[in-house]
Amino acid sequence: MGLFHGHQGRLEQLEQELERQQEAERNLRNKIERQKELEEKFLRLESALKSQNSCSDREDSPLRGEDPFSEDIMRVKVPRNFKSPDMDLYDGTTDPKHHLSNFKSRMYLADSFDATRYKAFLTTLTKAAMKWFDSLPPRSVTSFDDLSQKFLMRFSIQKDKVKHAPSLLGVKQEVGEPLRDYMKRFNKACLEIQDLPTEAVIMGLVNGLREGPFSQSISKRHPTSLSDVQERAEKYINMEENARLREPNWRPGHSHSSKEKKREPKKKEEADPERPRRYHSYTPLRVSLVDVYRKICHTERLPPPRPIKNKKGGVVTTTVSTISYMVTQKMIVTTLKM
Repeated sequence: MGLFHGHQGRLEQLEQELERQQEAERNLRNKIERQKELEEKFLRLESALKSQNSCSDREDSPLRGEDPFSEDIMRVKVPRNFKSPDMDLYDGTTDPKHHLSNFKSRMYLADSFDATRYKAFLTTLTKAAMKWFDSLPPRSVTSFDDLSQKFLMRFSIQKDKVKHAPSLLGVKQEVGEPLRDYMKRFNKACLEIQDLPTEAVIMGLVNGLREGPFSQSISKRHPTSLSDVQERAEKYINMEENARLREPNWRPGHSHSSKEKKREPKKKEEADPERPRRYHSYTPLRVSLVDVYRKICHTERLPPPRPIKNKKGGVVTTTVSTISYMVTQKMIVTTLKM
């Protein structure tokens, strides 16, 4: 009898444990379903925001309901799980080729159909670009290539200016500019030029470098390739930075070398300080100080007056304070002799 009750109690425990597991599974399923609902709600909200952004620029369009896409494109439905490309909206003020290339690369990753690309491209336009799209004749867009050509042609005026090799001659190393900073600017300028010959790069570098160890090295041994240029530049960059670290007055953030530092002009007080007055008052005279000096300069050994240059004519003159000082000294000596 006791054994029977023991088995019955064990059976009840198993049933309770089974109920708890089933309850946990139900809670997990409910949680997963709620998460899916939230994800779908988020996707719908994202799509609505994109659509609202696109439509806000189309409200003033005379076409409004008449879409430039053909009927075949309009009949294609966008997949529910499709996400619009996350990229900056095009407003017609930058190079259209960059925007189109960026859009295509993102759509290739999404592995989308052509009809989906048409509608997705529309969500990347705003302001002047959106108004241009609305101005297209109804049902005139039948292929993505056609839409791309029209887009590029309309905003071709915004294309980036094509740079050529001679533009490198304007990239010059500034006074005191570290070699590393100059090479960074020079390399960036090279990247903006397509099909740039190696010889043009070397010529531009030789023309732009200031006189120094690196420029002397290039003049003595002409580089044979771009990799040779970069390796030698890195070598002299390290030499320049190590030398700068050994400078006594060097501190982080100062990029100018000690030889090329711009000297600040000295203040007027430091450059030409006024001599302190020897006396608070001088003896009043009835004749000019110049005449007095002419009379006494041959009788006593007086130091010559300190000359200064007249700013107007460049004529050397004598300061009044110097003559006054000498006359006063002469009078004192004469008084002592008496």
